[in-house]
Amino acid sequence: MTIWQFYRNTTVGQCLDDSLDEMIQNQQITPLAKQQVLTHFDKAMSTTLSQRGKNKVTFKGCIKMYRYCDNVWTFIMTNTEFRDTNDGFHADIVKIVACDGTKPPGEK
Repeated sequence: MTIWQFYRNTTVGQCLDDSLDEMIQNQQITPLAKQQVLTHFDKAMSTTLSQRGKNKVTFKGCIKMYRYCDNVWTFIMTNTEFRDTNDGFHADIVKIVACDGTKPPGEK
């Protein structure tokens, strides 16, 4: 089963990981329970964003590097402008990681 773990690098994911580590140190949970919670977090984030994340953002900038490996695109861009329906902002340098969000055949 393929589960993307990109969301663990978000602020929420890192805070969850730190809290679970603290609970392990205090012997409140086991390392196996931590892995189960993180796996549930990965699935919940993916499902929630695919069902509720409907905002569209456009961006334009200079691609300095790109790579496609293991079904994951990585772009490093400079001088990038982001725009949505209400607002926009500029970033000097940005890293975009994109992966195929479709489920493999046979997975529910």
